[in-house]
Amino acid sequence: MKINSAKFVVSNQDVKKCPSNHFPEYAFIGRSNVGKSSLINMLTNHKNLAKTSGKPGKTQLINHFLINNEWYLVDLPGYGYARVSKTQKAKFQKFITRYFEQRKQLICGFVLVDIRHDPQPIDTEFMEWLGSNGVPFAIIFTKADKLKPKAIEKQVNDYKEALLQTTWEEMPPYFITSASKGIGKEELLGYIDEINKSL
Repeated sequence: MKINSAKFVVSNQDVKKCPSNHFPEYAFIGRSNVGKSSLINMLTNHKNLAKTSGKPGKTQLINHFLINNEWYLVDLPGYGYARVSKTQKAKFQKFITRYFEQRKQLICGFVLVDIRHDPQPIDTEFMEWLGSNGVPFAIIFTKADKLKPKAIEKQVNDYKEALLQTTWEEMPPYFITSASKGIGKEELLGYIDEINKSL
């Protein structure tokens, strides 16, 4: 898939105010220092479509971007590391949960994980929540340029083991990416394109 157009549509905290048309949606979420905005900008060929920041926690709303006038890329607030108050975190959690539970246009969630780190409960528990709520998702390992191939393979295998020890019978679909090097772009967009064609 080639992305010819990507435009911001709306930001809000209320699922009911998300776009009312029926374009399929693909939601990107992860801990707030995982490189989500950089990945979105790389995928869409835009330097500043999603706001990047040295301070984690920049995304604080549900952001809809219309891609090729055919589908929405949805940028969700990060969880975990963001330096915000407990009240704000609870607020984020509430509308993130509502989005995944109520948004019928959602086709797939992408959970971003920094490949340099060992499996973290905050990530695996969120994946488990998605699975138990019947939300289709795939894992995106970010920052792959920071590791050598053997180290990447080890980290992915560690994730497989961590997930298979819980409720998973097999590893969810996953992608190895690097925003700075463009790694995984074709595979990820191809995956979305295949799903869109099957709808």
